[in-house]
Amino acid sequence: MRIWTFLTCFMFSMVMVFQANAKERIVSIGGDVTEIIYALGAQDELVGRDSTSTHPDAAQQVQNIGYMRHLSTEGILSLKPTLVISSNLAQPSTVLEQIKKVGIPVVFISGKHSLSVINEKISTIGNAVHRQKEAKALQDKTNQNIAQLSGSKLPIRVIYIMAHTGMSNLVAGKGTAADEAIHAAGLVNAMGNVMNYQPMSQEGMIAAAPDVIITDQDAIKTIGGEENLWKLPGLSLTPAGKNHQLIIIDQMALLGFGIHTPQAIQDLRSKAQNFKHG
Repeated sequence: MRIWTFLTCFMFSMVMVFQANAKERIVSIGGDVTEIIYALGAQDELVGRDSTSTHPDAAQQVQNIGYMRHLSTEGILSLKPTLVISSNLAQPSTVLEQIKKVGIPVVFISGKHSLSVINEKISTIGNAVHRQKEAKALQDKTNQNIAQLSGSKLPIRVIYIMAHTGMSNLVAGKGTAADEAIHAAGLVNAMGNVMNYQPMSQEGMIAAAPDVIITDQDAIKTIGGEENLWKLPGLSLTPAGKNHQLIIIDQMALLGFGIHTPQAIQDLRSKAQNFKHG
């Protein structure tokens, strides 16, 4: 009897060890999610990622399942995942429900635009990929980076312009990731009197009177280059337009609220301080 008990316990232990050591086949949805997976050293288990997952560069070698807001069940299942880790901003949600129904675990990560959720993301992903020790070290580093951010306000008015092919140019108001990042940098969102992303208008741009324009490289490409940016309606009549004061950001780093966001916020503040304002 003792021998059977011993063997049963031994076999159970072996199964548990095997399960703990077995490699997952992870599909990552969200640039912030993918960056954390790499930072925790779990990238060898990554078999798929969405198109916003462009950092680090090595991630671009991983199979791309497409844009996180246009997911397809077939695209994800074709990679035979054993685990899907997704931002809860991913769409359509029915796709991820279908993934769960076939027995594949789906772990959701907060899509909230806030520095306070970065450590929550790290913890959730760390538990999902069995890297709790690495997650704790990454949280400590992130806390240090957040603590180094200056909380003081600067009288610098900025506007974030989003531009994509096939749609009107938009400016970021309240409730957007850009608005949160601008405030975290101690700057003033000159479009802070409107909600969400709004079409850019000549009257609105002149009235907002930004000192600095913020945008990203994809937007500059869509607009047709930096020279064309200053030709957008009303921009030439603003302090930013008159002085050609522009900051081109790494969109994922600044607006993804992932592990690189604290440094991106610090960089935004430092660059804005070097421009004329007020």
